[in-house]
Amino acid sequence: MKKQTDAPIRIVIFGNSGSGKSTLAQRIGKELNIGHLDLDTVAWLPTEIPERAAIIDSMCSVNAFIDTQYNWVIEGCYGDLLENVLGQASLVIFTDLPVGACIENARNRPWEPHKYSSEEAQNANLSMLVDWISQYYVRTDTFSYAAHNMLFNAYQGVKKRIRQNPADLVLLKIEN
Repeated sequence: MKKQTDAPIRIVIFGNSGSGKSTLAQRIGKELNIGHLDLDTVAWLPTEIPERAAIIDSMCSVNAFIDTQYNWVIEGCYGDLLENVLGQASLVIFTDLPVGACIENARNRPWEPHKYSSEEAQNANLSMLVDWISQYYVRTDTFSYAAHNMLFNAYQGVKKRIRQNPADLVLLKIEN
């Protein structure tokens, strides 16, 4: 980990569901030994029927994470949460993969125990997820291409747009 006198590594990754955000963030977190926050873990209430948590509550959780980490990577598709942390980022990555690649990634993703109680529960949700991914370019909500593209274009710091599954962190020039 970098010494606290060095400039912090603070990375924000966003894009469509299935675009490789979590995989990339996990790799970065592990390679650089920095904290990783998947916004899915703070954006939803622990209810049987999925219900979005209040943005203020989610932001309290995000801020608590940031307060305990000098270096971090935060990833998700929640433009409303991400816009509140972009000002602290040293690098923004937009995983802007084609919808077909996102759908393929979603179909091939391993079980995510922090999101689903079982692999069967995750698979039962797959058709809804594929439908959600397919609507990325036509939705106008905080999870949409329009919202993500606006965040990316507005960010004035170092930023990268990835249009294919990132194969190597060296290509991103992310270093410790």
